[in-house]
Amino acid sequence: MNKIILILFLITAYCANAQIGWGDRIKTPREKFAVQKIGDAEIALKLIRTNHTVSFGYKQGPKEGFTITTANNKTRIEGNDETGLLYGCLEYAAQLKKLKAYPKKLNISDAPEMVLRGQCIGLQKSSYLPGRNVYEYPYTPEIFPWFYNKKLWLQVLDSMVDNRMNSLYLWNGHPFASLVKLKDYPYAVEVDDATFKKNEEIYRFITSEADKRGIWVIQMFYNIIVSKPFAEYHNIKTQERERHIVPVIADYTQKSIAAFVEKYPNVGLMVCLGEAMEGVGNDDIEWFTKTIIPGVQDGLKALGKTEEPPIVLRAHDTDAPAVMKAALPIYKNLYTEAKFNGEALTYARPRGSWAALHQTLSKLGSVQIENVHILANLEPFRYGSPNFIQQSVIGMHEVMGGNGLHLYPQASYWDWPYSADSVAVGKRLLQIERDWIWYKAWSRYAWKAKRNREDEIKYWSKLLADKFGCSEADGRKILTAYEESGEIAPKLLRRFGITDGNRQTLTLGMLMTQLINPYRYGLFTLLYDAEAPEGEMIIDYVDKEMKGLEHKGETPAQIVKEVNNHAYLAYEAVKEVSKNIRSNKDEFERLKNDMLCYKGLAYHFGNKVKAAILTLKYKYSGSSKDLDTAYALLHNSLDYYKHNRLLPLRQQHANGSTQNTNAWRGWHLQTLEGNAAGF
Repeated sequence: MNKIILILFLITAYCANAQIGWGDRIKTPREKFAVQKIGDAEIALKLIRTNHTVSFGYKQGPKEGFTITTANNKTRIEGNDETGLLYGCLEYAAQLKKLKAYPKKLNISDAPEMVLRGQCIGLQKSSYLPGRNVYEYPYTPEIFPWFYNKKLWLQVLDSMVDNRMNSLYLWNGHPFASLVKLKDYPYAVEVDDATFKKNEEIYRFITSEADKRGIWVIQMFYNIIVSKPFAEYHNIKTQERERHIVPVIADYTQKSIAAFVEKYPNVGLMVCLGEAMEGVGNDDIEWFTKTIIPGVQDGLKALGKTEEPPIVLRAHDTDAPAVMKAALPIYKNLYTEAKFNGEALTYARPRGSWAALHQTLSKLGSVQIENVHILANLEPFRYGSPNFIQQSVIGMHEVMGGNGLHLYPQASYWDWPYSADSVAVGKRLLQIERDWIWYKAWSRYAWKAKRNREDEIKYWSKLLADKFGCSEADGRKILTAYEESGEIAPKLLRRFGITDGNRQTLTLGMLMTQLINPYRYGLFTLLYDAEAPEGEMIIDYVDKEMKGLEHKGETPAQIVKEVNNHAYLAYEAVKEVSKNIRSNKDEFERLKNDMLCYKGLAYHFGNKVKAAILTLKYKYSGSSKDLDTAYALLHNSLDYYKHNRLLPLRQQHANGSTQNTNAWRGWHLQTLEGNAAGF
């Protein structure tokens, strides 16, 4: 009873003092949410604001920036805008938790470097629905049950605001037929009335709760795709890459966008002109300037508004510079987005033509957003190297000219919200829980990239120590594991891979023929020419070695040595602290297991690459000893993959990633075994 009285007293004290210095000016949902965060901290810490006053206000300054000053038992929190005020309140609440008391003196000013800092969630599946094509997934409880889980959405949005993310991308092929009804095309709706009402409710819930937290929701869609009922009514296909613009489809799409903007005026749009529109000349420019933008403008006119909501143009499979050149004269609030490292994570400072596209887009006068896309080489294990991520964000600024982040999940994109881990019968880990360090690291450096390395080591070591209930010295060792293992997959793919696309999941291994003759498999040369530092493929390395020519840049032999060392250090680091873990022990064991998997992966590739080098040397030497040694190395490689290293450990991730289905994994293992037997 006394506890209840205390809590009520604290709440009353908070309510009485929350508006000191501002009075009834706290009106908007975001302002109320911001001030509430301070009150929540005061209640949790049992702080009563009797001799300490807090006031709030606004001032001029960089977008989303804030200033906190404390002196003589008075704190003033000023935001440069509403989101800045929110971030200032969050920082002040963090200071209360750190000090466990009101501060005596504070002087903090901060603002983010990147304009947009966001993560994406796919309302997409890894397999086609019956009677449908790629990207065609209506919003229904049967297809996406998690989409209607308000508790989950609050957890996601709270994690985003904690990380100071300000944008949430929802990916879908054609979302409009699940969210709006059109007077001229009533038959186009893809869901029944009951589901449509659920969609309206949950979409408004998501967008309103996001807005409280300073998060801009952005709905992505592909072109040209129409709803299945619309296609059936007009006896056409839902999508056709070679199809030119058809008037009825353009009219339907323009009116869909207009209705969406009118209904959800605070939601942005992201359009991918490629994929579903390809090889049709200037149709992408026409579609963007004469269908999509007019649709947005029609929606604004219906609302009686003139302020343009942002539109993000995805550069994938389209001539984005040409599209932007045509679009900017008629619509100003445009952003561009392009993949940072293809569909993988390989290198912090891309170069060549890949970097040139980003640089061109960044100079158009709009904001260029860097997309960390599907991470095919990181599936399905934990990845969270703050150092690699920090260097990547610095590269986004310095090399690519980017000033925005669009972050994909670290793994299991197609299986959101769940990770690949199966932790108990019927229970699965959420991605935002398992991969917390992934989201936190990208967000931290998107806010400010060039932070002092020693300070960062201390910061992450303490976070990891707090998470696992160990000393900061042991937290430093866990950080070592993350950072050493964080070099393995990027180095392996950029030096031995065939493509940066999600068609090659690195943990499946590679065939010997893929290593010794990648050109046979349609080698994506930009992986070596742009998404990696200068270096040599195995085939070129052996040719130079046997001809006595000078090597240049990264070499296969060098990378094998490095990744083996990274793997050894990563696993030894977590093994050393195993007995000192006091919190989240199960999760630590899963992390330790992933470090062992990385060790198996590194040693598997190390042995196989050495075998490939000797196999290619045989062409020059004619010595059977080269083949005999290669044969032994190849079997060692298979042993690391199959028997006591990688495969049994990976099977503990029973659900796998989409690219790592059991059937595919089994086929690939048989192929690897056949590869060795046939050698």
